[in-house]
Amino acid sequence: MNRTDRLYGLVEELRAVSPHPRSARRLAERFEVSVRTIERDLAALQQSGLPIWAEPGRTGGYVIDASATLGPAGFTLDEALAVLIGLGSLRHSPFRQAARTAARKMLAVMPDRDAARASAFASRVHFLESEDDAVVPTEFAEALRADRVVQLHYQDAGGAESTRDVEPLGSIGKDGQWYLIAWCRRRDGVRAFRGDRMLSVRVTDERPPMRALRAEDLAIQYGRLRSVVDD
Repeated sequence: MNRTDRLYGLVEELRAVSPHPRSARRLAERFEVSVRTIERDLAALQQSGLPIWAEPGRTGGYVIDASATLGPAGFTLDEALAVLIGLGSLRHSPFRQAARTAARKMLAVMPDRDAARASAFASRVHFLESEDDAVVPTEFAEALRADRVVQLHYQDAGGAESTRDVEPLGSIGKDGQWYLIAWCRRRDGVRAFRGDRMLSVRVTDERPPMRALRAEDLAIQYGRLRSVVDD
């Protein structure tokens, strides 16, 4: 995680637990850096004008005034419930970490009574999952958004392993499986890489050429492809 992302993450972490404090040591463990680094980051946030202060004592730590940093959410109860269900469905997806923090962020900006009701109603909704559901590497999401060539260590359906340089073009989710659609330089064509077969994912510094992804390149023989942003 780079420093900009960590600073943003610190603010969100403190917002989520506000008005309770969070110790520098616990924040350091959360972001996998030293306590000294966390203290420097928090000092920088304070200097930027964010309402963060330190509470002394054994149970003390850093606190942020969430009411001074967040605007009204404007979610209805049904909208909040729909968002929580949608985010909860991403538990095994490559977007699970962002989904978890997004849910916490949404509840943090809602009035306490509405947030409690939305959480209570959402707790009544369950997903029936397989015991052996595979977890997709979170680096999958980074590969999708980085706009860089990605090096995959991949295992195909037959168990054979290979290392490939690919140019990510998009993603498809189907029946709990997530596929990275990419231009495979080894095969010189568009291929779909299943997330749970990715043994490692490394985003390189190389920016790929612009490529247009056509529906016919996907060779989908069943189902209907729908974008998440369609009305």
